[in-house]
Amino acid sequence: MKTVFLKRAAIVIIAAATMSVSAAAQKKGDMAAGANLLFGSTGGYSNVGLGAKFLYNVTDPIRLSGEFDYFLKKNYVNFWDFSVYGQYLFPVAEKIAVYPEVGLGVLGETVNLDIPGLGSLGSASHSDFALSLGGGVGYDLTSNLTLNGGLRLKLVTGSWFNILVGLAYKF
Repeated sequence: MKTVFLKRAAIVIIAAATMSVSAAAQKKGDMAAGANLLFGSTGGYSNVGLGAKFLYNVTDPIRLSGEFDYFLKKNYVNFWDFSVYGQYLFPVAEKIAVYPEVGLGVLGETVNLDIPGLGSLGSASHSDFALSLGGGVGYDLTSNLTLNGGLRLKLVTGSWFNILVGLAYKF
C-alpha cells in the first residue's frame, strides 16, 4: 500500500515539475518572506493549514527556505511542521521557475481532548524528524511579489502529503 502511494506521489511531483513554470532569475543574496495555505493528508486524516516562510538565495540557482506550518485543529488533533528546504531553481520563462526540493524538519502532532461540558480529559503530543521530497513552481506577479505552488511528501512514521499555494514578498 505504501509503495503504491509513494509511486503515485512521485508521478505527481514529476508531472508538476515538467508541466510547470517558475520564478524569474534569482540572484545570490535575494531574500523573501511570505505565507502558504496548505492541504495535508496522512492515512485517512486530512486538514488545512497556514504557514510562514523565509527564503534566501545562497547562489543564483540554489535557495534555502525555512518554513513553519500549522494545521488547524480537527477531531481534537492538530499538526505542526518546522522544516528547512533546499531548492534548485530552473528558470523556464521570463517570470516562471520550477524547482525540485529536499528538506529536513520536525513534524509534530497534539491530541487535546477538550470536550464541552466535560472539560479537559487530557492531552498528548508527539514529534518526529521528517525527510521531505517535493517540487514546485513560482510565478513573479510583480518585481517584488511571487505566487507559488508545490507538492511535498514528508517521510516520517507514516507518510504525510502536502499541497500548498503561497505568496512571497521579495526585499
